[in-house]
Amino acid sequence: MSKSNLIFYDTETTGIHKDFSQIIQCGSILTDNLLNEKDQQNIGSAPLPWVIPQPKAMLTNKKINSFKSNVSHYQMMKDIQYQWKQWCVDNPSIFITYNGHAFDEELIRRQFWCNLLEPYITNTNQNGRLDLMLMIHNIAAFFSDEISIPFFEEGPTLSIKLEHLAKEHGIDVSDAHDAISDCKFMIGLCEVIKDKIPEVFDSFIDISTKEGVKNLLYSSDFLALGEVYRRHSFKYPVVMCGGDNSRPNDICFFDLSFDPEEICDLDFTEINKLIQSGGRDSPLKKYKINKTIPICSHKLLTKNNHFDIEHSELQRRADIVLANKDFQTKVSQAMQDRIMNFPEPSYVEGTIYSGGFPSYKDKDLMQEFHLSEDVDQLIKISRNFEDERFRLLAERIICAKYKTDIPEDIENRYADLLHERINTEGKWGSVDKSLQEIEKLLDGSENDDDKKILEATKEHISSMNAN
Repeated sequence: MSKSNLIFYDTETTGIHKDFSQIIQCGSILTDNLLNEKDQQNIGSAPLPWVIPQPKAMLTNKKINSFKSNVSHYQMMKDIQYQWKQWCVDNPSIFITYNGHAFDEELIRRQFWCNLLEPYITNTNQNGRLDLMLMIHNIAAFFSDEISIPFFEEGPTLSIKLEHLAKEHGIDVSDAHDAISDCKFMIGLCEVIKDKIPEVFDSFIDISTKEGVKNLLYSSDFLALGEVYRRHSFKYPVVMCGGDNSRPNDICFFDLSFDPEEICDLDFTEINKLIQSGGRDSPLKKYKINKTIPICSHKLLTKNNHFDIEHSELQRRADIVLANKDFQTKVSQAMQDRIMNFPEPSYVEGTIYSGGFPSYKDKDLMQEFHLSEDVDQLIKISRNFEDERFRLLAERIICAKYKTDIPEDIENRYADLLHERINTEGKWGSVDKSLQEIEKLLDGSENDDDKKILEATKEHISSMNAN
């Protein structure tokens, strides 16, 4: 097992839209590889002036104290990155989240980036990342005798909510939906897994880096892939059979439930159709190696009857796939030929992946920006960015912090931003709709704590409208 430290983190946010919601609390706990706590950070910030908190999100996280916070979002994100980098100075770390690849990590990346900070800290400089929820997918499929998975509302389907799993295993959940508490839930769950199925836990830690997952993918043994979809568990015996050379993170598995002798001889057109269509029932399944894949070696399975096919037969099929280089070539070509139609982002928040990396000049300017407290110097730096995206993002940081001495052109762009986000309806939400939703929720609520949260949210959103 790797000797890396582990960093568990969780966020509480103003909503669920990855581009237009904002982190208002981030909890992080550093442990050693034995899960002993070494340090922690619990930090929050005020909502940005152009971010509308969503009422249901606030009811869930209850962070109405953020409305009165004197910590800026910019300062919070700087502090998070500084702390994480300090924790990784002497030893690479593995960043662990729960459903993080889909949400928390995407928000962290975007908001580092929107604050002119390095966005990819969790998977660079030998750091790794692990989505614990996807590990639970594998456990639900293959190790539920060792690690019990709770039922959703008494069954018959499964629940893999962190709170439900923590409760199932005797972990105190009285403070659920608090970022630091959710980190403790994750640690507690990892302790259970490490105690009962240590080899499986170690295996997932090992595949938290690209190097580690490649070592498993390129082994000659077939693998056990487990998923939970619509609260049902699915299990597949698989072996890697190709990848996209133009997108090196994209790979393809062959589902060994199918007889490879019936699939491998298909012509390119037929294989291409299978790749394009995808789906759970397809013999060809696409995954990304830069995200947690819920796989482990079949040698870790405690039972031989998961697949209704003998392991010896599955390994024979795997050997056929691995030996058929022509089939692998056709799969890889079909992967490369996929049409990837992603709409061009309309707003700067959505361009983190589409506009390219910053130039060396812009990287240097970002460092200068973070070191300066002088508004005139910050404005000068912002105007020197080669990439317009970073100029606009720098202007937002400046205007949110300083109310005077702002040049007219920058002030006008900032005023336009506030007007758009507060007075018009878009993917970011709507002040009017949020206020209407609050009134409906207040009418239907008999819980005093919920009413207090809703009233505080209403007051904050109304103040945005007034300004």
